[in-house]
Amino acid sequence: MSSLRRPLVGVVASLAVITTLAACSEPAEPTSDAASSESASGTLTVYTSEPQAKIDALNAEFMAENPDIDVQVYRAGTGDLNARIASERETGKIGADVLLTADAPTFEGYKTDELLMQYTPADVAALNPDVVDPDGYYVGTRIIPTVIAYNTGAVTAPPTSWKELADPKYKGQITLPNPDVSGAAAFNTAVWLSEESLGQPWLEGLVANEPVVAESNGPVGQAVAAGTQPIGIVVDYLVRELAAKGSPIAASYPSDGVPYISQPAGIFSDSANPEAAKKYVDFLVGKRGQEIAVEQQYLPVRADVGTPEGAPALGDLTLLNPDLAEISAFQPEAVKRFNELVG
Repeated sequence: MSSLRRPLVGVVASLAVITTLAACSEPAEPTSDAASSESASGTLTVYTSEPQAKIDALNAEFMAENPDIDVQVYRAGTGDLNARIASERETGKIGADVLLTADAPTFEGYKTDELLMQYTPADVAALNPDVVDPDGYYVGTRIIPTVIAYNTGAVTAPPTSWKELADPKYKGQITLPNPDVSGAAAFNTAVWLSEESLGQPWLEGLVANEPVVAESNGPVGQAVAAGTQPIGIVVDYLVRELAAKGSPIAASYPSDGVPYISQPAGIFSDSANPEAAKKYVDFLVGKRGQEIAVEQQYLPVRADVGTPEGAPALGDLTLLNPDLAEISAFQPEAVKRFNELVG
């Protein structure tokens, strides 16, 4: 399977270019929807894989701005959320209004199944067009690269590429999240296998190094910071958070391409409170919501809110932008291959 590699139009892109590209995608018209959400009130239920403390802080500010809306959260890993949604579909109605979780392929699948409402955020022209679904069913809320983390006390010459992780010298030193639990890990597995320079031979080499498969990105970061596994494959914001707390951990952004997820938000088509849901999505990608994202160590999806201290400029990275339709179709097979190799 082929993939497309191109620089992401990131926080350094001009707003004029972003406006033009967003207009060309022509998703749903935002004007009437945004206006109708002004009277939003009642209970809003959000399913999310976002860390609890972060979603709590985000929701507290949203509810302070919207006192008539009470946000209720069910938090779990992406895999568990997908299982819950599948179960709810079988028994009747999905119990959430908004889904905010890791990977775009999940949303592509739900879009195909007609589970998502078409809605374009009110401020879509300010957003990076690479994270906006051209059909208007979901929108990315953060840019979250996956990197190679290393313990600075144990590793003096860190690996600078994915290829290096297949070198036998790293046997027994690597940890990574479980793609059955982590949406980012599942997405990354599909991207790696789709890259001609990596593919199945590279994955076999990585697995031959007997990596420790942790449940999610959090335990991976903790293991690297503690030195129990000196090298980890993990989302970059966790590395910044741990380093800021004094842990001996740093990030290497692989020279052979950095996969990233955009943690999209979408509204379920059978939402019990669609007006509150629209207002919530507007807040997530609006200026204040994105300022909170930066405060929480995420790279933003708009250019007017800055970036976290110590984060690289997106223009300096080789970010991988595969075809989402291809990745969505291939992701289950990719995760299956990973599990077969790990045993």
